[in-house]
Amino acid sequence: MKRRAFLYAATISAIAVTGSAALVQSSGTPEGTAAPITTGAVLQGLDKVTARISTFEVPFDRLVAFGSLTIQVRACHKTPPTEAPESTAFLEIEESFENGPDRQVFTGWMFASSPAVSALEHPVYDVWVVDCIKASSSDVESSG
Repeated sequence: MKRRAFLYAATISAIAVTGSAALVQSSGTPEGTAAPITTGAVLQGLDKVTARISTFEVPFDRLVAFGSLTIQVRACHKTPPTEAPESTAFLEIEESFENGPDRQVFTGWMFASSPAVSALEHPVYDVWVVDCIKASSSDVESSG
């Protein structure tokens, strides 16, 4: 199980370096079936003190506050509809303090189907990936 998770994480890291076009070409999906274009990620956060779960959308390269955490999504990949459903996001999470500088608490890929593979370890908050935000058809047409 650990080996499969490691191989999956290595594959996702390779995708981040080479781009999502390489994923579509090497994954064996039928031609014309591409991964959806995304504009951010849908995340959930748990405040362990109040036991409240919050769902929030984070567009790429925008800062979103969750308690004392500041979350930034750099990338989000979703598998094409012809493959098993999976969403992965590259997150940067910092913790802010009233006295002192911010501290980086997490940087890396999180997997929607396996949050424990790469998890935020924090005494007060849990954050995990739910899905990617799909680009609307008008966004795709205006960008291309």
